[in-house]
Amino acid sequence: MKRHPLHRLSLSIMGNRSSALENARARLVILSAAFVLAYLVVAVRLFDLMILQGFFLQTDMEEKISAYQSAPTHSERRADILDRNNVLLATSLKTSSLYADPKLVVDPVGTAKRLSEIFPEESYDVLLQKLQKKGRFVWLKRNLVPDDQSEVMKIGDPGLAFREEYKRVYPQGELAAHLVGYATQDNKGMAGLERGFDSLLTKMPDNALRLTLDIRVQHALRQEIAATIDKFSAKAGTGIIMDINSGEVLAMTSLPDFDPHLNTMPDDQQLFNRATLGVYELGSVFKIFTTAALLEKDESALSQTFDAREPLKRGRFTIKDYHAEKRVMTVPEVFMVSSNIGTALMGEELGTENMKAFYKKLGLFDKPDIALKEVGSPLYPRPWRDINTLTASYGHGVAVSPMQLITAVSTVSNGGYKLKPGFVLNEAGTGKKSERVLERLVSEETSKVMRGLLRLVVTDGTGKNADVEGYEVGGKTGTAEKPGIKGYDKDKLISSFVGVFPASSPEYAIFVVIDEPKGIKESYGYATAGWTAAPTAGRVVQRMATILGMPPVEATAEPVEKLLVSQEGAQGLRLRNCRI
Repeated sequence: MKRHPLHRLSLSIMGNRSSALENARARLVILSAAFVLAYLVVAVRLFDLMILQGFFLQTDMEEKISAYQSAPTHSERRADILDRNNVLLATSLKTSSLYADPKLVVDPVGTAKRLSEIFPEESYDVLLQKLQKKGRFVWLKRNLVPDDQSEVMKIGDPGLAFREEYKRVYPQGELAAHLVGYATQDNKGMAGLERGFDSLLTKMPDNALRLTLDIRVQHALRQEIAATIDKFSAKAGTGIIMDINSGEVLAMTSLPDFDPHLNTMPDDQQLFNRATLGVYELGSVFKIFTTAALLEKDESALSQTFDAREPLKRGRFTIKDYHAEKRVMTVPEVFMVSSNIGTALMGEELGTENMKAFYKKLGLFDKPDIALKEVGSPLYPRPWRDINTLTASYGHGVAVSPMQLITAVSTVSNGGYKLKPGFVLNEAGTGKKSERVLERLVSEETSKVMRGLLRLVVTDGTGKNADVEGYEVGGKTGTAEKPGIKGYDKDKLISSFVGVFPASSPEYAIFVVIDEPKGIKESYGYATAGWTAAPTAGRVVQRMATILGMPPVEATAEPVEKLLVSQEGAQGLRLRNCRI
């Protein structure tokens, strides 16, 4: 059947429409695929940026943090240290320190060169070696000043970074170096109270440690001892001033000393604390304890006489006097002229066990219990024989630290109360007052008589050069030959003076030790304590009294008639100036 032309046209149109639809459908599929592909590309990129690279960035950051945290301990803030009048002795200042992460250093050679230009004291080779290490952390320079820090930042190497630290600063310098001590850059107390209270100073940085030290008195003590060392060409010296009734240490110095900032490394002699770590045979100052022990054993012993006309021979030993009086003397006279013979006879009268027991209870055989770690242990004969009793009576054969000596003398002089030396005003971190006055060891009567005898030595005996008008200084000189390989060396002396003032009602004790002084023209060639340590102590007392505003003492005490005993005619002495 023949189709109509319109029918054929209709079929043609329908075929063309179907083809167009197919083409459109194909284009749509292609376009959709393109969109999907583009989406996948974007998604993959986002995954790369957000996940993969983020992971690696995080890993790198974690490495940096790990490197930072694995660094050596850095210095944190420590508590301030103050004297009793709130004068700053030690503080911590915020600084920045330079370190490197060698893994991130871009140009080790160039960076090392620039750093050596900024820090001329640092070796280029050493810096380069540090920058090329395999580790992730290395210190390059501690405690930078701001100008140097700015110059380092200009280098622009990503491997360089800064870390906040604290630098320990000592405004008074070497003035109280052995007592205050010092701390390392890594926040570790290494000496003195910085070491003794290391944990407290670190854990409680907002609580200042307030000391018993008076920096004004400290200055006077250090300056006068330094002057004596220089004048007599001595090897060294040390001194302590203690509150005789509380045990508080107002001043303590040991020379030579050191700069606690350690800008130059001190030698062993400078670091050695002679006041607490050094132990010495101190000679005649020990006669204080022998005399007190005899009086404790027998109150009437004061009127006893001892024959010092000839050297004392016991077995193969012979005991002589430095300036022999060659007469019979009472106890006060023996003490006043510092007779070795008379004192040895007193020790013999006292007996070995009584002497050892008395020395023991005064703490002369035990290591002192103080806040410092630098503490020496006493030396004494073991076994202790009878001859040791005689020699120890006048200070030979027993070695103690100056801190032990002044504490024991304070006990004998303060009414008989044992003291525990203290360096801080209050118990660390509690605000509670420390207990430093312990039990009574010596009777009030013995203590009173000993104060009179100490005053007698200064008014009429070997300690005249320690006298200060208006302040009733009482004390005892001591000159001892230092032990050597072949016995005692007469050319190497330890000269010392221990004193209390005012003697009638003492407030303070002072101890001065001069190590190996040399005789001079002014001293007629002598280097004994009367010429060296005694006048030094007197000058310190004079300055200290002015500093503290101590009023002069009125000499109203009555003479002690029972001390006015002598049976040797024209050679005898009326001890009119002995007051207690």
